[in-house]
Amino acid sequence: MTDDKKLLETVIAEFEALTHIPRPSGHERAVSDYLKKRFAAVGCTVTQDEHWNIIAELPASAGHEHAPLTILQGHMDMVCVAAPGVSYDPVNDPIKMVRTAEFISAEGTSLGGDDGIGVAEILAAFQYAEEHGPLRAIVTVDEEVGMTGAQRLDPAHLEGAKYLINCDSEDYHIMTVGSAGSVNLDYARSLTRAEQECPAYRIEVRGLLGGHSGERIDAGRGNAIRTLALALRRISENGRIALADFSGGVARNAIPSAAAAVIYTEMGERELCDILVEEEKRFRSIYGAADPGMKFALAPVRDAGKAIGAEEQRDLLALLTILRTGVYEMSRLHAGLVETSANLGVVAMDEYEMRVAYFPRSSVNEQLDEIVMTARAAAELTGFNLCVGTQSPAWRENEKSELARIMGEVYAAQNGGKAMTVESIHAGLETSWHAAKNPGLDMVSIGVTAHDIHTPNERIEVAAIVPETKLMMETLRRIAK
Repeated sequence: MTDDKKLLETVIAEFEALTHIPRPSGHERAVSDYLKKRFAAVGCTVTQDEHWNIIAELPASAGHEHAPLTILQGHMDMVCVAAPGVSYDPVNDPIKMVRTAEFISAEGTSLGGDDGIGVAEILAAFQYAEEHGPLRAIVTVDEEVGMTGAQRLDPAHLEGAKYLINCDSEDYHIMTVGSAGSVNLDYARSLTRAEQECPAYRIEVRGLLGGHSGERIDAGRGNAIRTLALALRRISENGRIALADFSGGVARNAIPSAAAAVIYTEMGERELCDILVEEEKRFRSIYGAADPGMKFALAPVRDAGKAIGAEEQRDLLALLTILRTGVYEMSRLHAGLVETSANLGVVAMDEYEMRVAYFPRSSVNEQLDEIVMTARAAAELTGFNLCVGTQSPAWRENEKSELARIMGEVYAAQNGGKAMTVESIHAGLETSWHAAKNPGLDMVSIGVTAHDIHTPNERIEVAAIVPETKLMMETLRRIAK
């Protein structure tokens, strides 16, 4: 029987090693190379595919060679977010992990527990599971941005398996058995620019809570990009403005907590402040209970650069107003579950182009089709080009799941007979792509308890690490039996 302290220290050590390797989505080569060596070191035969996905095979323990093959699956990339004022280059800077008796967190940035702790848990299970059938670890790239690792994974790597345990959820007490589909919608438009003679000001939206756009979309929080766009429209109703810059958000699947714009205007600073005070009041009347910390900041700017054209400004603010962000519909089948939503995730602008990343989700594939149609109409009305990404399908719940039954029994045995919560979620999981490639897979998703993922406040509950890892290892033992 594995000693709890030893198991805990192993999982944390495996996770801390990952924090030392910068791994934003799209920059996974280094962490993929590391995982190739690490899985080999724990006794696996390892394949690194052309997309940098890792597939690691661990033979069955003695006497269990004929047990069904089980896949343990996670992803190696992370959402990289820094707190205001923190200097952080996600492509080059490691995460500075902070450990206390209660939590693991990061110093000034997101932690990467999603899904680093899941990968660490898989590595620990491969080392300490005493009885198990043949195991396969699949660790994918680019889950957070486009799920391209799961999309491009050769279906052969899913063949022959009966069960798949995805380790990308965020609560030890919850087993996920279904997830939403999604689609990346990217707007772009070229810019013209001209010099301006009047004063320039920088307007910032600060202090919003943000959060994961699947897990927290129903929390009633504000969206910094939309908030700023509405404020700029209100200012423009009181006097002419010329927009030099607009930026906000860090990832399409993270609710933006901050946004900033630079404008030229003949309006005085006092008049601008008065409008922003009224906009703060309007925001609080809608979102105040859920997002009480929002503030506007206004400051004069020198050398603000050229402003974009009046038509381009009008169309950008129109698009950011038209695009619906937040909950569309709640599920008719599961009380309290969001069925369809969308997140206005990122706005960026350089000298020649402006770009908007929009991210709808739904557990009903036809709803996504309808949102895409609406998005195309918004592009036509505002002069933007729209790139529609590959639509990720929904993962539908299997009411006869044998794996869910086994894991539920293990959890109950661990927790004095208490039942594990079983639910579908509004977040997207790679299981949707696995199900599309191998419809016969019996799948669940589990994970160590984490809070405020995709934010600088992200933290993992230390107390959940050992029970979660043992939940997985005991499930593997029962499968082998």
